Amino acid sequence: MPASATAPDSTAIRVALWRALHVQVDDAPHVLEDEIGMQIAAPDANWRERPDMHPAGTRGYRAAIVGRARFVEDLVIEQAAQGVAQYAILGAGLDTFAQRRPETASRLHVYEVDKPGTQAWKRQRLDELGFREQNWQRFVPVDFEGGESWWEQLSANGFDVARAAVIASTGVSMYLTRAANLATLRQIAQLAPGSTLAKTFLLPLELIDEPERSQHAAIYERARAAGTPFVSFFAPDEMLALAREAGLREARHVSTADLTARYFAGRSDGLRPASGESILVATV
Repeated sequence: MPASATAPDSTAIRVALWRALHVQVDDAPHVLEDEIGMQIAAPDANWRERPDMHPAGTRGYRAAIVGRARFVEDLVIEQAAQGVAQYAILGAGLDTFAQRRPETASRLHVYEVDKPGTQAWKRQRLDELGFREQNWQRFVPVDFEGGESWWEQLSANGFDVARAAVIASTGVSMYLTRAANLATLRQIAQLAPGSTLAKTFLLPLELIDEPERSQHAAIYERARAAGTPFVSFFAPDEMLALAREAGLREARHVSTADLTARYFAGRSDGLRPASGESILVATV
């Protein structure tokens, strides 16, 4: 691989593997079918023996991951049917929408925003796996540490701010300060009318019931110890207020209970997403 290519962080790898684990160990019907991310990650043969891949111990977390991904993809499909033709994924990681859903993706311009080294690595892996890059697919490298603006780089890669879009930002807000989250929301509020944002955020520990509260606290501590601490947590009403402060026209909260009712009702295996993360859906 090119010297500039660097594998994504451990969180992105873990998310990809949990999505595959859902297909491999949970009962059908699967909320999301994605083993391509695992193929990109190319873990060793014993990856399912990792402590963070234990089928029983990770049930709630992998359910939350596939639930939020399915929600975002359903939103994109719904908006595409209404004529929206741009989809931007902020912090794309090992997202595989373009590879798994070409029938929808090919009717859009899909923009994947991530760090340059991570994107170089991912593009190389996709090429090795035989996935040809499409003319409707754009990789948008942004050097966040160097102060580059994702907004400017998105525009430089063909994104049309005058046309409606869907913007997805999952698993990102917790790494940003409140001010940085507000700045992102203000930029999105400048998009064309009819644009939609889906953004995940973490709840404060006091809003999470036990035993999940203690489990989340342990995860937060591991993130801090790994040098990637979570710095922002929002109660749902706080995130809705932030969206309104940013100038977004409508904002609603999608809770864990909402995802459970929509995607996990009546399952034979009793799979349910862990609480602790919610989704903001806002329109311009």
